[in-house]
Amino acid sequence: MELLYPCLLALLGTGFTYCMTTLGAATVFVVRRVQSHTVQDLFLGFASGVMIAASVWSLLLPALEQAREANLPAWLPVATGFLLGGVFFYALDITLPHLNAQHNRSKALSGQTKLFTAITLHNIPEGMAVGLAFALAWQGAPGAAGLAGAAALALGIGVQNFPEGAAIALPLHQEGLSARRSFWYGSLSGVVEPVGGLLTVLLAGWVQSLMPWLLSFAAGAMIYVVVDELIPDAHQRQTSNMGTFGCMAGFLIMMVLDVALG
Repeated sequence: MELLYPCLLALLGTGFTYCMTTLGAATVFVVRRVQSHTVQDLFLGFASGVMIAASVWSLLLPALEQAREANLPAWLPVATGFLLGGVFFYALDITLPHLNAQHNRSKALSGQTKLFTAITLHNIPEGMAVGLAFALAWQGAPGAAGLAGAAALALGIGVQNFPEGAAIALPLHQEGLSARRSFWYGSLSGVVEPVGGLLTVLLAGWVQSLMPWLLSFAAGAMIYVVVDELIPDAHQRQTSNMGTFGCMAGFLIMMVLDVALG
């Protein structure tokens, strides 16, 4: 019974963040797929901008803050976790070689699969952060923000998850997947948040010390995918700058949401 209420609160908080991811993915039913390279570049650029901003404000800056609170050299877990995240995706690249040129469609979907994996990895520590906030608030731990603070964190992450769900579903749909399948991929990326939140409540004392490493690992993975896949794919056609404008728009939207919602 001691863990029942914090588990329920964490599930409610992360359930909300998951629903916001799903709502963002549902934009694929509103935005019509257009057989246009310009629109594809725009959505790929948008996804890259969202991921860059999320890596900085949602992952690296909180990781630095938590490392300082743990009396660690702030740069050590953050730099190490970030490097490991990039190495992880590089290892995937060399373990699962790119398909050859005659399978261009499959290769494009492989790139989008890496996008899905990176954002899903990013959602795991976010769900854990919400679960940890509720666990510490319920225990009355020193420095905890309280239940209202934990609820505010869930609200902020939930709102930020809306463009992330869209950042998966829209490029997938433009690459040729059906709207329904693109939606399910976008929605599925958020399922890990309730799972991570619940596990964190059960293992709060052990998980708290790992949060700087987990947050920065997810950031490294996201930046690797952005630089290796999304930005090059968004600029294959030199006649259009829509990939650049999409990236700026995605970055701006995500930055404003992160800063405004704390």
